[in-house]
Amino acid sequence: MGKNLSEFPVQYIKGVGPRRAKLLNTLGIKTAEEALYYLPYRYEDRKNIKKISALEYGRLETVIGKVISAEVIRLPRRNMKLFELTVSDGSGLVKGKWFNQPFLKKNFEVGQEVILSGVVKRNPYWGIGFEFDNPEYEFVTDDADAFIHTARIVPIYRTTSGLSVRQLRTIMFNLINTCIKEVSDCLPEEIRVRHNFHGLTESIFNSHFSESGADIDSLNSGASIYQRRLYFDELFKFELGLSVIKRGKKVEKGIAFSSDGVLVRKFLGALKFKLTSAQQRVFDEILNDMRTPCPMNRLLQGDVGCGKTVIAVMAMLTAAECGYQSALMAPTEILAGQHYINIHKMIEDMGLKVCLVTGSKKSEREALRCDIASGKINIIIGTHALIQEGVEFKNLGLAIIDEQHRFGVMQRQLLRKKALNPDILVMTATPIPRTLSMTLYGDLDYSVIDELPPGRRPVITRLFNAGQKEYIYRAIAEETKKGRQVYVVYPVIEETEKTNLKSAIMGREALEKIFPKLKVELIHGRLKPQERENIMASFKSGAINLLVSTTVIEVGVDVPNAAMMLIVHAERFGLSQLHQLRGRVGRGGSQSYCFLLMYEPLSEDARRRLDIMVKTNDGFRISEEDLDIRGPGEFFGTRQAGMPDLKLANIVRDAKLLDSARKEAFALIDKDPELKSFPELKKGLEMFWKGKIELFKTG
Repeated sequence: MGKNLSEFPVQYIKGVGPRRAKLLNTLGIKTAEEALYYLPYRYEDRKNIKKISALEYGRLETVIGKVISAEVIRLPRRNMKLFELTVSDGSGLVKGKWFNQPFLKKNFEVGQEVILSGVVKRNPYWGIGFEFDNPEYEFVTDDADAFIHTARIVPIYRTTSGLSVRQLRTIMFNLINTCIKEVSDCLPEEIRVRHNFHGLTESIFNSHFSESGADIDSLNSGASIYQRRLYFDELFKFELGLSVIKRGKKVEKGIAFSSDGVLVRKFLGALKFKLTSAQQRVFDEILNDMRTPCPMNRLLQGDVGCGKTVIAVMAMLTAAECGYQSALMAPTEILAGQHYINIHKMIEDMGLKVCLVTGSKKSEREALRCDIASGKINIIIGTHALIQEGVEFKNLGLAIIDEQHRFGVMQRQLLRKKALNPDILVMTATPIPRTLSMTLYGDLDYSVIDELPPGRRPVITRLFNAGQKEYIYRAIAEETKKGRQVYVVYPVIEETEKTNLKSAIMGREALEKIFPKLKVELIHGRLKPQERENIMASFKSGAINLLVSTTVIEVGVDVPNAAMMLIVHAERFGLSQLHQLRGRVGRGGSQSYCFLLMYEPLSEDARRRLDIMVKTNDGFRISEEDLDIRGPGEFFGTRQAGMPDLKLANIVRDAKLLDSARKEAFALIDKDPELKSFPELKKGLEMFWKGKIELFKTG
C-alpha cells in the first residue's frame, strides 16, 4: 500500500466507497489510521460449535449444518414477510428467522453448508424446537478468511444507521489485512520490553480479531494484553504532551517575587483565626514558587471550607507588595461577585484597590479598563471576561483561576498571554481523584489543603422519604429555637408542566404556612446580583431564619450560624453538587445537619449517590465514587478545552496503566526534552496533540 495511514482516506478501503465513507465519518472514522483504532466495544464467543440437539434455550450458541429449506413466508398481520431458513446437522433441526428481509433468500441454496450464531429461542407456537431470530451467518468454504462473523471470538462494533455491524466487521477485516504492515510502532523498544508489551501490529490485530485461545472475559473487561498495549500508547502520548508543556514552562523566564511579607503579616494579624498547618504548608509551597525566576504553575486543591481563599489573598498581597497586579478568574458571575465581596472586606484597610469585571457589566468594564491598564487597580476579580479582548493589564504578575474544571488549558494560555509569563495558581474545591488530576492537571505542580479549620465537626447527613417530612419540620423548629438558621434547597425555581419537581417558589409558600413566626426568604439565579447580595447579607446578619434557594448557594457563601440544610429532591442532584451544597453548613462551632429528602422512583445510580453522602464527608472519597458512577466522560460535564480526547483508554479502568505511562513519559522528556533520538515518536506526538497546543516551538 505504501501510504501514510493518518492521511489515507477511509473511502479507498476495500468495501467502503463514498456512501459508506460518509457513514464512517459520523463515527469519527475519516482515515485508515482512525479505523484501525476504532476498537470493538464488546466481543461474542462464537467459536464453540454445538450439536443442534445439545442447544440450550437463552444462550448464545453457534451451530454448523446443511440448508434443508429456504422460504419467504407472507405473514397475515401488518403485511410483513418472513425469511425462514431450516438447517440440519444430523442431530436435529434449527430455524433461522429474519423479519422483512425477503432478499436474503437469494443468498442460500438447499444443501449449502452454513454456520449460524444467535440466542436460542423456543418455537412460540409449539413450545419446542430451536430457533434463532436474526442470527449471524457464514458460509463454509475453503477460504480461511471467510470465518469473520462466526466460529471465532467475534468483535461487536458501535455503528450507525445504514451500516450494519456485519458490514463494519467485514470492512475492518479487509482494512486490517490490507494496512497492518504499514503501521509504524513508535513506542521506544526499552519501554515496550520493560512492560512486556506485544508489538503494535500484533496488538491491533488481536484487539479486533482475537486469536482462538483468547479469554472472552478479559477482552470484554478491556484487560487483554493486546488492548492494554493500545491503551498505554494513548496514555503515554497524552502524558508526554503534558510533560513537554510542563518542562517548557520550567525553562521560561518569569517573575522572581522578593517581598518582605509586610502585607501578609498585617493581613494575618487582622484575621480572627490562625492558619491550619496545611494552609501554612501550602502557602510556603506557593511562596517558594513565586520567588523562583520561572513562572509558577500550581494546582491548589482543597475540600469546601478548608480556607483556599485566604491562601489566594496572601499570594495576591505578595504580588502587590512587589508592585504587580493580580487577577482572579471565576466561572460564574455569582462566584466572582462573592470573591469580590470577601476579598474587598479582607484587604480594604491596606490601601489596595480591588475591582470586579464581568460580562454583564459592560459599561462598568469600560470605565475600569483605564484604571486596570494604568495599574491603579491592584487586584482584578472577574469571569472569563478577563481574558477577552479589551482588558489590558499594566503589569499582571499573578493569575488565579478558581474552579479550574470549568476552564481548560486553552483559557490558561489566554490568561498567560495577558502578561509576560505571570505566575498561575489554579484552585478547585471539587476534590479530584488522583487518576483524573494526572490527566487534567498533569502540567501543573500540586498542593492540597487536607485539613479543615479547628473546631469543624463533620456534618451529620440523613436520608428521608416523602412520608417522613414531619420529623424534618420538627428538627427545623428545634434548630431555629436555638437561634440557628436553615437552608432549604430545591432543584428548580418554579414548577413546569414537563416535570413534577417541587419548586423553590412553592417551597417558600409552604414553609411560610408551616412556620408563620419565622422569617422565610427566597434566593435564586434570576434575581439581580444586587438583590441576591442584599438577601445573603440579611441571612448572614441573622435577619432571615429560613433561606429557600436553588443551587446559587453552592459556592462561596459563608454563614457560620447556618447549621442545617434540607435538600429537596436530593435524588435529582449530582454527587459533587450535593457535596458542595453540604459544605455551606458546618462552618460554625455547633453540630450541623444535612437532610436529604428523596422522592420515588429512584434510579440505581441515584440510590448509590445518596448512600455515599450519608456514609462519608470525605470529598476525595466522594469524588472517587462519583467518577466510578459517571465515568470520566461525564465527570466534569464539559470537555477540557485544549486536551486531546482519549478514545481508547479509560482513566478509571486503566488507572495503573496511566501511572506507568506518566512515569515513563516524564522520565523520557527529562532525558531527551526534544525527542531528538525518537523522531517517529515526536511525529506521532505532534499528530496526537494536533490543533490543541503547539508542543515544540519551531524556528
